[in-house]
Amino acid sequence: MVQNYDYLKKITPESSNLIRGLQAVQGQEGYISDDSILAVAEYFNTPVVETEGVLSFYAQFKRTKPGKFQLCVCDGTACHIKGSTLILDWISTELGIADGETDKEGIFSIETVACLGCCSLAPVLSVNGKVFGNLDRKATMKILKEYKKK
Repeated sequence: MVQNYDYLKKITPESSNLIRGLQAVQGQEGYISDDSILAVAEYFNTPVVETEGVLSFYAQFKRTKPGKFQLCVCDGTACHIKGSTLILDWISTELGIADGETDKEGIFSIETVACLGCCSLAPVLSVNGKVFGNLDRKATMKILKEYKKK
């Protein structure tokens, strides 16, 4: 499948705009694919290795295609104290994937985030931006079961 990168044309093709270009790709595709690295490097006239270096330096960029349902486990102070690491462990075990991975079917991806801003509901999980709080094992498994049906 050949990807159309016309949306990059809104950004001046100067190497100083490389990060903006990568952000645009990720905003459009949800991650940075091997093909997009080549397209961005060519558009901004930067070596592929430099483009890959920028990707690996900044944690904001994702190299794995996200699943249909993106699970974000908050690990801010309140969530951490109230068991966010358990939430992550339960989900990882149930889905067979680790933090930062997507399952083989492309249904679920999981990542730990610094804070979702819902401290009074700790521990918190979001699924495609929908927040679930005051989680325990039973509630977490119920959420996964509901999304598996979709």
